[in-house]
Amino acid sequence: MTPEEAVLWTQLKSHKLNGSKWRKQHPIEPYILDFYCASAKLCIELDGQSHYTFHGAREDDIRTQFLNSKGIRVIRFENRLIWDNLQGVLDIIKAELENEVIENKEY
Repeated sequence: MTPEEAVLWTQLKSHKLNGSKWRKQHPIEPYILDFYCASAKLCIELDGQSHYTFHGAREDDIRTQFLNSKGIRVIRFENRLIWDNLQGVLDIIKAELENEVIENKEY
């Protein structure tokens, strides 16, 4: 896990966020999801520098389309947001858990 993933994991584990159960580094066919809540079919991805290149963005789109085809919603956050606004990230995740019909979003 990256340092940012470790910080977010401390907030997700043990049902701390709205009582939701999260798995870290959860495999879904060819991919490993950073965090996954099976009951909400929600995936959280934390993205570093490599995701903000043409190739990285293209790969992310392919991955997101695949996960969507499995009924899994994806939300993405830049790693820096964990340090700059962790509470804001948690608030967005809570909102996503409460409203399970939100499109894929990047923050």
